[in-house]
Amino acid sequence: MSSEGELKSVGVHVIIMLLHPESLGKAVDALRAGTLTPAAYVHRLCDRIATVEPVVHALVPEPDRRRRLLRSTREDPPANLWPDELPLSGVPIGVKDVFHVAGFETAAGTAVPPDLFAGPEAPVVRRLCDAGAVVLGKTRTTEFAGHAPAPTRNPHDPAHTPGGSSSGSAAAVASGLCPLAIGTQTGGSVIRPAAFCGVVGFIPTPDRISTDGMVPRSPSVDAVGLFTQDLAGMMMACAVTVPDWTQVEPPKSTTVGVPEDVVERASPDAAAVFQGQVDALDDAGMAVHRVDAFADLEAVDDWHRVLTRGELARVHHWFEEYRAHYRESTAEAIIEGRDVTDADLEAVREKRSDVRSMVHDHMKDAEIDLWVTPAAAGPAPRGLAETGTSSMNRPWTFAGLPALTIPVGRKDGLPLGIQMISQHSMDEQLMSWATGIADMLDGGC
Repeated sequence: MSSEGELKSVGVHVIIMLLHPESLGKAVDALRAGTLTPAAYVHRLCDRIATVEPVVHALVPEPDRRRRLLRSTREDPPANLWPDELPLSGVPIGVKDVFHVAGFETAAGTAVPPDLFAGPEAPVVRRLCDAGAVVLGKTRTTEFAGHAPAPTRNPHDPAHTPGGSSSGSAAAVASGLCPLAIGTQTGGSVIRPAAFCGVVGFIPTPDRISTDGMVPRSPSVDAVGLFTQDLAGMMMACAVTVPDWTQVEPPKSTTVGVPEDVVERASPDAAAVFQGQVDALDDAGMAVHRVDAFADLEAVDDWHRVLTRGELARVHHWFEEYRAHYRESTAEAIIEGRDVTDADLEAVREKRSDVRSMVHDHMKDAEIDLWVTPAAAGPAPRGLAETGTSSMNRPWTFAGLPALTIPVGRKDGLPLGIQMISQHSMDEQLMSWATGIADMLDGGC
């Protein structure tokens, strides 16, 4: 069933099999109530992995995964003795294979020897495990969270990409292999695959979740992100992973901004669906203002490229010795980054705060609470050679702003998402606004 031709022959039956509801909130409730034991949950998910993984390839292969997970459940206290401060006890999570996890090798989707970038366990993983979660396994990533694709397929249609670079995390959550997974974003590596796979993806303000303990791509831009199937689960995940996360009451009124300079990058089909969503928000009484968000969007793209490739080249100081192990697109990015001087890097790092201030000023002038855009330029492209463009996400990532996508709408049987972006450090408010928008759009979140 691994070839595209074989997948076509079974069509919708494969797609139905690959998609499965796996709500984080429902799992937590069942585990706490004792109606679902940790061991039974392990067996259920491992049985599903055995069915789904031969098609989706979301997880890094692991021998004896079931045995390891069952051993971890025996080490945990019984469900009725779990204290309240362990909100995720017994919940298996997916971890993008750029994060270091105790007891696991970090391969980062590459043939480069992993000893070169080994390190201590990531704090975000430790926070999740301290909350009672268990690591289901590593999820597949593009090489070094870049452009060279992973073998992961989109569970909505295996002939299409799941997006990248957090390919496995998005596909694992969409397939019901785990109710929560973590990933990273340097351009659009959480928001885009979440949209392509029809799940919720969230990037908090950078540094609210530590990037320590992971293989960096561009340390100045890298951010940790989360994947769940619904917003309620995302709020539970944020309460564990984001220090000092607080609940915010929904606002009485909200004004959304449509950044016309960004939205014009969407495909005609995606733009048409998005326009319908904006019309629905308008009809529901939400104020909608259309303004440009960036003074020069192409310049922002250029600065992002210079910064991320320049820093990538410096991270991979071992490149010449192990060049033969790299895939072509990764090697090309590193070679390009070598031409970036230290002075260039310093100048473009300063541009990030300038761009952020400009976006904030535009929001203030137009009295905008948050921006809304398509989460991707269109539905997941056909084929696995590319993971899609990050054009809808990259400018906000460069500016260091929090972003969230929820699944709303479909095109040609593939999911679409709507992306929401707020001001720096307004993560809780963004989540609150997103809840109201989801209700208005009937996004099922």
